[in-house]
Amino acid sequence: MTEPLALVTGASRGLGAAAALRLAARGHHVVAVARTQGGLEALDDRIQAAGSSATLAPMDVTDVGAMQHLCRSIHDRWGGINVWVHAAVHVPPLSPAEMVDERDAKKAIDTNVAATLRLIPYVAPLLRAGGGGHAVFFDDPRPPKFASAYLATKWAQRAAVEAWQAEAVTPGSPAIHLLQPRPTATATRARFHPGEDRSALASPDDEAARLLESVGL
Repeated sequence: MTEPLALVTGASRGLGAAAALRLAARGHHVVAVARTQGGLEALDDRIQAAGSSATLAPMDVTDVGAMQHLCRSIHDRWGGINVWVHAAVHVPPLSPAEMVDERDAKKAIDTNVAATLRLIPYVAPLLRAGGGGHAVFFDDPRPPKFASAYLATKWAQRAAVEAWQAEAVTPGSPAIHLLQPRPTATATRARFHPGEDRSALASPDDEAARLLESVGL
């Protein structure tokens, strides 16, 4: 395969799906990862309708064996990747800090923190093999109260990404981007702002295009 390759984790909806569409439209073959088979198939329909192609990987980013197998398979089939967009996220139910459910907090830690820390060492060699490339993460505006578990895990994820940014200075290192979306009509925002007038929000497709264009993608 001669076209560039993009890995998108969390590709079934929101900014992840929109980023996959943008990259496919820009000539990348997309490896789309998400737990939701139906969401991936809907994404694939849109990518194919635009004349591009994708490989669907219905996997959970918290599944260690699945992620190891995926990255090894990418290495064996393509050698490396040019872009990684990590949009997988878990948003626990809103709750006062005094009443956070331990199971909800653990799922947020596993998805937002542990999976990110695990995937960076798995994916970094693929980016280096592809010539450096780009790793893209999405930060977000601070949600309101009742989001302590989400905030704690997103801040931990941000710290990991910022550390990787500071370290990725040797030749062949990928460019690490922590992008700041504007208020966007995603399911995550709807969780934090129920009843909000969504007509004033950016669409995921437009916002993904703006953000990726800002880093040359």
